[in-house]
Amino acid sequence: MKTMQLTNRFIIIFSWVLLAAGCKVSQTNIDQSKSLIPSTYNGSNDTTNSAYLQWRIFFKDPQLQSLIDTALKNNRELLIYSQEVTALKAEIKEKKAEYIPFINFSPEYGLEKEPRFTRHGALDEHLDIEPGKRIPNPLQDYRLKLDFAWEIDVWKKLRSAKKAAEYRYLAGIEGRNFLISQLVSEIAESYYELLALDNLLELVNQNISIQEKALEVVQQQKNAAKVTQLAVNRFEAQLNNTIALKYQILQKIQAQENKLRFLTGSPNLQIQRNKETLFQDLNDSIFIGVPLQLFYNRPDIRRAEKELMAADLDVYSARMAFMPAFGLVNSFGLGAYSGSVLFNPESMMLNGALEMITPLINRNALNAMLQKAKARQKQAIYNYEQAMIKAFLEVKTQVANIENFRMALQRKIYQVDILNQSVGISNNLFLSAKADYADVLLTQREALEANVELIENYLQYNQSRIMLYKSLGGGWK
Repeated sequence: MKTMQLTNRFIIIFSWVLLAAGCKVSQTNIDQSKSLIPSTYNGSNDTTNSAYLQWRIFFKDPQLQSLIDTALKNNRELLIYSQEVTALKAEIKEKKAEYIPFINFSPEYGLEKEPRFTRHGALDEHLDIEPGKRIPNPLQDYRLKLDFAWEIDVWKKLRSAKKAAEYRYLAGIEGRNFLISQLVSEIAESYYELLALDNLLELVNQNISIQEKALEVVQQQKNAAKVTQLAVNRFEAQLNNTIALKYQILQKIQAQENKLRFLTGSPNLQIQRNKETLFQDLNDSIFIGVPLQLFYNRPDIRRAEKELMAADLDVYSARMAFMPAFGLVNSFGLGAYSGSVLFNPESMMLNGALEMITPLINRNALNAMLQKAKARQKQAIYNYEQAMIKAFLEVKTQVANIENFRMALQRKIYQVDILNQSVGISNNLFLSAKADYADVLLTQREALEANVELIENYLQYNQSRIMLYKSLGGGWK
């Protein structure tokens, strides 16, 4: 009967081993998810890709390079996230420590006094602890002990948890790279917006000078009774409107400078820039390559992939929690009633055991853990697919933006040239009494608005180039 019980136990354990051997980590088919996006953007298989360019090469302006350098050293959000990556790295060590043996050294001292009129007290009264020496009461207990405990990772549950922590650490690094990419592009966009404001300020100052001269002329015309006070009032009102616009631009410049100071983590930084940079590098081509390169260049996609791999391992670990856990527990040391005999050979103690813990009843908690891990795995799949779809569409959008803004710039430049000429023509016609003052006012206003729109178009074109570079996965290298 006893032999049959041992045989049955052996069969059960052996069945568990076979079952675990057949349980492999369920790897999500990432290639199947990659098929969600097309193989090309526009039918071209050219793999030349501007995302491989370092940001120092893509952004040629030395003032902008200096701002980015400062931000990479001082930006507080980046520094905060770097500590998160450090914590993820420490978690790897924590998980690794779970499947290596634990050894603890514990010196102990105890004191025990048995009541005389009890069974143990009465026995101790007649027993010797050494030949010719009764058991002391109270009895001292000196111990020097090494405790050894080791959970044998038969099913690779603990090693899978460590591997999952490694993937999360790699995901954290990719998250930091994505933050760098975002930071670089945000600084570049803000810098070009500041350049546009500088150019707007110069344009408004030029128009103020033109309108001041026009006001002087119309006042002279009024003194000569050639126009009425209404003409003077309208010229003066337009001048004051342009001066008010100047102060609005000055406020926006201050706000934009402070934004760059915040991004660079330097509250007192002087923002050096050259406003002519807004009109440079417009003809530099940006090569988009093929969508497959997004999986290697975009840190957010790489992060989502690493998190998906970690989620796969979490599901495996949750499944292995249903399997029996094996552990070795041992103690070795010295124990005695007195320090004088503690190091005698007779004081040596040793015990050991092989433990097996099997979840048999009330496995609801384990089932809940498994369901939660599976839900997190599906969530990671959707995050991965969402990241790749978003990246693909961002590239498509910015490619269209660049092309449309390029065409708009050509038309806007032509319009501005015509209106700038019209300002001089209208002034001459007004002086020769061949045009009404309203024509002069209208032409000046239209010319100012067109020049403002032209600068905004240059800004939008530059920012689209920056966003395309970031969308391709550039900016973090």
